[in-house]
Amino acid sequence: MSKVLTYLALSIISYLNVNNLDIEANNYIDQYSELAIIEMYRTGVPASITLAQALHESNIGKSALATNANNHFGIKCKSYWKGTTYYHEDDDLDEAGKLIESCFRSYNSVHDSYIDHSNFLKYTYNYQELFNIDTKDYRGWAYGLKKSGYATDIRYSEKLISYIEKYNLNNYDYAENPYLKLRKLKIITPSN
Repeated sequence: MSKVLTYLALSIISYLNVNNLDIEANNYIDQYSELAIIEMYRTGVPASITLAQALHESNIGKSALATNANNHFGIKCKSYWKGTTYYHEDDDLDEAGKLIESCFRSYNSVHDSYIDHSNFLKYTYNYQELFNIDTKDYRGWAYGLKKSGYATDIRYSEKLISYIEKYNLNNYDYAENPYLKLRKLKIITPSN
């Protein structure tokens, strides 16, 4: 095969792979955006941040942690975790500096993972400063998460911002409160 044909074939394959990833990401967003919005109104964690973290941490729902433990946010066990666990190599080292398996939280469903993620940020001391940042300021939240120690990746903030801007996730930060929407439809009355 000529160099031109090889280049053309590789370009087409690369384009199809990128396009397929975008389709998968958009499907993931469609599936979980409403849950992210509900969690935003329940706890104050911006929907854009929740979705960006989930896309990144779960590899669009395809990581071993996501598929085997329903953990879409990479949340480790911590000493106080009483739930089910899942062990997976990440970034923990033993005394000799050898990589060892890390303890991660395991959930019965992806919904449980989303709820625990919001609670983890809302009620863990390290992340309290985040709640002084406006929910519409996704950049502030992304940099605040890194500063608060959510991830060891030095480019973590930029990666979240990239997801948010590529998929316009910040639009979800302006979504109507689902509870109010139900009240307008008269599905829920003020006495409920």
